[in-house]
Amino acid sequence: MDSSWDFLRGKSVGLVCNQATLASDYRHILDHLLPGHQRGEFNLAAIFGPQHGIWGHTQDNMIEWEGYRDPKTELLFHSLYGEVREPTDAMMAGIEHLVIDLPDIGTRYYTFAWTMALCLKAATKLGIPVTILDRPNPLNGVQIEGPMLDPSLASFVGLYPVPTRHGLSLGEMARYLAASEFPSADVRVIECQGWDPCDAFEQTGLTWAMPSPNMPTPDTALVYPGMCLLEATNVSEGRGTTRPFEMFGAPWIDAVEFCQRLNALHLPGVSFRSVQFEPTFHKFAKEVCQGAFIHVTDRAVFKPVLMGVAILQQLFHGYAGKFAWKEPPYEYVWDRDPIDILLGQYWLREAIEQGTDLGWIEAKMDAEAQEFWDRPELKSSLIYER
Repeated sequence: MDSSWDFLRGKSVGLVCNQATLASDYRHILDHLLPGHQRGEFNLAAIFGPQHGIWGHTQDNMIEWEGYRDPKTELLFHSLYGEVREPTDAMMAGIEHLVIDLPDIGTRYYTFAWTMALCLKAATKLGIPVTILDRPNPLNGVQIEGPMLDPSLASFVGLYPVPTRHGLSLGEMARYLAASEFPSADVRVIECQGWDPCDAFEQTGLTWAMPSPNMPTPDTALVYPGMCLLEATNVSEGRGTTRPFEMFGAPWIDAVEFCQRLNALHLPGVSFRSVQFEPTFHKFAKEVCQGAFIHVTDRAVFKPVLMGVAILQQLFHGYAGKFAWKEPPYEYVWDRDPIDILLGQYWLREAIEQGTDLGWIEAKMDAEAQEFWDRPELKSSLIYER
């Protein structure tokens, strides 16, 4: 048995993973663990998968999947995206140690951190220790951007108050939630080796494996904190194209004029190029859309959330009668508007609709993000030196 797995010896183990849970040899974590399971060194009692499934087989967002017994491994696979998002006592029956290895992308909307949180909550209730196999935050671990989540807007795209771009690894997020929400949790983090939080993903030397079907590259992840906001609108966020979130638009947008207006804002570290595209599925499938392609020119100063807010302002005020907010439900929430759920604060939607100065919005978001970063329980949860 590989000594790195000694902490599992003799245990009945639950594993939370997906298709991107690869080791440096490009092999999936199950390929590493199955031999030990088959030799009886430990027992893989159940495998839990997040949104999009363990093998990433559900293409779109809000597509549920059901658990099954995997024909290849003969292991029991449980779905944590659907009617059940927190592991039930029946799912956890017999598990003595829970291992979580989920590549995250450092943005509050991305549901994997909340799958981890609900697994931590369930394990804590049952007295089961949890080990996080940590991975770098691909956006880096030093740049943060608000706003903070209002607890009244908690949902599966933000269960606990953190800023939109939080700067934490999944292991640090687990430690923070243990300190702030689950004080009796038994959490261990196996740290990333050699990760400098100042590094973007491309500087880590690691191989990018798509954590979800519409997150094809690190460039996608970089713009996602701003462009996911378009999910709450009738504008295509580029799903159904080869460059989701980097490209966006609608049939009723004048691409050239719209990009001129966006570029006139002189947003830091980004330039917009007019494009036309035809999504193969999702919004405006088989219709020609006009819009913009996002080119990040300086990621050190680029603020994706500010960019997303600016785009929404230009759409709201420039296309009255055509642009619209999406109606509920969104991510299992039926009684609040999707844009408020994603923004995480009511004041920000009001600022967008009122055309509030972007400088004021930026300062308020930055203050909220900094308040989070200054929390003592956050400081004590950090693993990697900033």
